[in-house]
Amino acid sequence: FNLWDDLSSLEDLYVLDPLGYHAFLKLQMCATIIITDSGGVQEESSFLNIPCLTLRANTERPITVEQGTNLLVGHKDLSFFEEQIENILAGDWRQSDLPSYWDGQTAFRISQIFKNKIIPACKKYS
Repeated sequence: FNLWDDLSSLEDLYVLDPLGYHAFLKLQMCATIIITDSGGVQEESSFLNIPCLTLRANTERPITVEQGTNLLVGHKDLSFFEEQIENILAGDWRQSDLPSYWDGQTAFRISQIFKNKIIPACKKYS
């Protein structure tokens, strides 16, 4: 289909080999727009407050659409997709309103549950 030739002709598009998690996260942090079909990337883009266009009609991460920066653009309507890219590049995009538990304190909360509930319950039976 000559897709490689078409992609290679675009100046600002880079096709990369698969990356490790940290390298990929760094790319996301520096992005202007994220285009994906990945649920995990939808969450990361919302946390990073980077506009995300998801090439799907639905998502298993609806909170990223409701409170985050994610917009489902499907994969059929090219004009809608292009319009959203233009909006983002013009600065017309909502900021993420992160869910209350997306505060970077998950590890602390889990450790408190272990300290205050799990360990005492285990000691009770040992």
